[in-house]
Amino acid sequence: MLQPEKRFSNRVGNYVKFRPTYPASLLQFMQQEFALPPGAMVADVGSGTGILTALLLQQQWEVFGVEPNEPMRLAAETALANEPLFHSINATGEQTTLPGASMALITVAQAFHWLQPAAARKEFARILQPGGHVALIWNLRLLDSPFGQAFEAIKKTYGTDYEKIRKAHEPELADFFAPAPLAIKSFRHAQYLDLDGLKGQLLSSSYMPLENQPGYTEMIQATTDLYNRFQQNGMVEIAYETKLHYNAGPLG
Repeated sequence: MLQPEKRFSNRVGNYVKFRPTYPASLLQFMQQEFALPPGAMVADVGSGTGILTALLLQQQWEVFGVEPNEPMRLAAETALANEPLFHSINATGEQTTLPGASMALITVAQAFHWLQPAAARKEFARILQPGGHVALIWNLRLLDSPFGQAFEAIKKTYGTDYEKIRKAHEPELADFFAPAPLAIKSFRHAQYLDLDGLKGQLLSSSYMPLENQPGYTEMIQATTDLYNRFQQNGMVEIAYETKLHYNAGPLG
């Protein structure tokens, strides 16, 4: 298995174009719940190509994108080059290199499963300001529709390590936040894609075969068949539940 800091290096283009963003309702809730003023310092750990980072910057927060994967980090630097409150940090979640007690908020979006929990927990406690929050965020694809179930079947059939990674996307987090109580909030979200977008979304996942790898041709044919079966006006809908996990008291 590829190391986390290298796993997406050959998928950055598809990741930038076809990964879902996060719903406005999530950012509205975070703004209300965490009550951060403009200029508050936020660490976006495992920031990747900057999907969540861009939304955090829209809140007028000063955002430090911590990302060890060079191609993904460079993609974020390109996309956010005109953002004066954005800082790109070549580091890991276990060793962020950020100053102690400096961050009002730490976010980890779709990346917690790449961290070493104990080491990351210790580092987060070091860099978090007193009274600050850690927000762990996932876009979880919903499987309660015929399309959702069929798309899941393609991932199970052709994905490598898929079951392991899918299971890791929402681990038991009470121990990570203890002694702070764990709070959870859910939001609905959807992504609408044409055929190229559906293929690109599939290929943005680290566990799916790339061109010239075993199973690629069959996977693309299955995806095309899926699109033709479910498309309406040229688009298919991928439905998500966006889940936010955060500490409801001092992290300790």
